[in-house]
Amino acid sequence: MTTLPATPLRIGLVGTGPWARNTQAPALAAHPGVALSGVWGRRPEAANALAAAHGTTAYTDEEGIDELFAASDAVAFAVPPDIQAPLAARAAATGRHLLMDKPVATTVAGAREVARAVEQAGVASVVFCTLRFAAETSAWITEQAALEGWFTARAEWIGALFAPGTTSEYAASPWRREKGGLWDVGPHVLSVLIPVLGDVTHLTAARGPSDTTHLILRHTSGASSTVTLALGAPVGAVGTEIELKGEQGIATLPRWGDAVGSFRAAVDALIDSVRTGEPHPCDVRFGLRLTELLAEAEKHAGV
Repeated sequence: MTTLPATPLRIGLVGTGPWARNTQAPALAAHPGVALSGVWGRRPEAANALAAAHGTTAYTDEEGIDELFAASDAVAFAVPPDIQAPLAARAAATGRHLLMDKPVATTVAGAREVARAVEQAGVASVVFCTLRFAAETSAWITEQAALEGWFTARAEWIGALFAPGTTSEYAASPWRREKGGLWDVGPHVLSVLIPVLGDVTHLTAARGPSDTTHLILRHTSGASSTVTLALGAPVGAVGTEIELKGEQGIATLPRWGDAVGSFRAAVDALIDSVRTGEPHPCDVRFGLRLTELLAEAEKHAGV
């Protein structure tokens, strides 16, 4: 259990879109170890509405983000990855701890910039890969990582975000439409496979229909894995499954829910890292590694 700091950690939120409204702002505002120090957004009306809903201060424009940093000990990000990366590096340079969304960036250079800024400033960082923090799946990952003899794994994360008639707010996200399932849900799958099977030593990739990407991975443990990622599938094809096979038999990733509770666990992890000075396994360095692998897969697939 997280030991709460004597003084709440002041965390500012960058972003006012659906993820900020539905998940991050509610989790931060309700966390007993956090003071939500403000909300920054490019659209004043959205920043004002979100801040008012949670009893905090709204910040807008270029000067406003510096004011948010000054009012905060840490900054949480709910903006597209290639907007997130330079802002996070800027926040770290001012001594602010980081709670970032996945992927850290969609370019290796962008992710390296953030990792370098974190290292130079000596601040804590956590990257919110949901499955590493959801209660059901985080416990399962820890259990499987403690076992030996895994032989292979199969992962499928197939969504229909762009199917005709979709009502998801996230379907309007330009960066998801541009980068597809590889970059949006790929980090989730890799955040499960790497702790259990080890880092990726070799990968190849190929494109399928729509935005589908297929990966074949070899891991440091000697195990292999296959991965299928998509956001543009038909509704009837939707499904998420991660299955491990080895000496222990077959293990299947459990179902999970409660995005707000999962994000709260990521906040707990950041508080622990700030308090102890110990890096979290899912920090910006891990985020950089994910970006390196996804960029390599994108190159192999000829995207």
